[in-house]
Amino acid sequence: MIAAPIWIPATLFAGALQAWRTAVQRRVGKALSVNAAGLVRYLYGLPFAFAIAGLYQWVIAPAPFPHLGAQFLLFCAAGGIAQIIATNLLLMAFEERNFVVGTAYSKTEAVQSALLSVVLLGDRLGPLVWLGIASGVAGVMILSTGGKRMGLRELLRALGQKAAIYGIASGFCFALTTIGIRRATMEIGTEDHIRAGVLTLAATITLQTLLQGGYLCWRERDQVALVFANWRIAGQVGMMSSLGSACWFTAFASAPVALVRIVGQIEIAFTMAFAHFYLGERMARSEGIGLMLVAIGVVLALAGAL
Repeated sequence: MIAAPIWIPATLFAGALQAWRTAVQRRVGKALSVNAAGLVRYLYGLPFAFAIAGLYQWVIAPAPFPHLGAQFLLFCAAGGIAQIIATNLLLMAFEERNFVVGTAYSKTEAVQSALLSVVLLGDRLGPLVWLGIASGVAGVMILSTGGKRMGLRELLRALGQKAAIYGIASGFCFALTTIGIRRATMEIGTEDHIRAGVLTLAATITLQTLLQGGYLCWRERDQVALVFANWRIAGQVGMMSSLGSACWFTAFASAPVALVRIVGQIEIAFTMAFAHFYLGERMARSEGIGLMLVAIGVVLALAGAL
């Protein structure tokens, strides 16, 4: 039983913002390298993250600033680095010219998050939640195939491909990201989940900016000027990234990461809506089935948690 229901609207809002951010980031990503596009999220999101944290800490809900120890920073760094590695692994899967396989296997993140949260955090999940996770993962994997017929046998046979290996590794690192962030919020001495979430966000995105920015200056100096040249669109990406992450981190501070991740898969529905209404893309029959399975998974997970 989850005592604080704030994680539900926070997760839904985060999914909508992430889908919106992804749509906008497609525009800036065309002009930048992979690492530069990654830095845009952190660099331009940094001032918004500090603004959100400061506004909540000193204006919306004034309170003494909590103690942030070395372990808090360690878990923030672990979660932030895992996210950077996960993103790069997913892109490596795409570069293997098997977008379908790489994406499909990366979507095992929800299952991996559930298993890791049980082992590392001691979370307990009921039968309905596990059914919801299975339904949601199946739905997202169907959606990730883009309407192509890939049965269980084909997906298992693809395990030997590099795209599959990178995809599973990406899902694992994304799962580690959620564990690191969840553990970091637990290190903050406060019962206020929003405060824990926004302070963790500010610390994590600072570390990510330093790490990704440092790497770019070291290995891709020509991309640095392009990062600043595209500030108009990049600023939008940073703003939505920080707002979305603030919601994700608040949800992670409030509920088991497995629940947050399975409900967060509703993001795919928002993404499909953007593609259909904004980009004019048609929805295939298999995509409708996938969306239905995702929706069923969300309902089952909520029923098992509330």
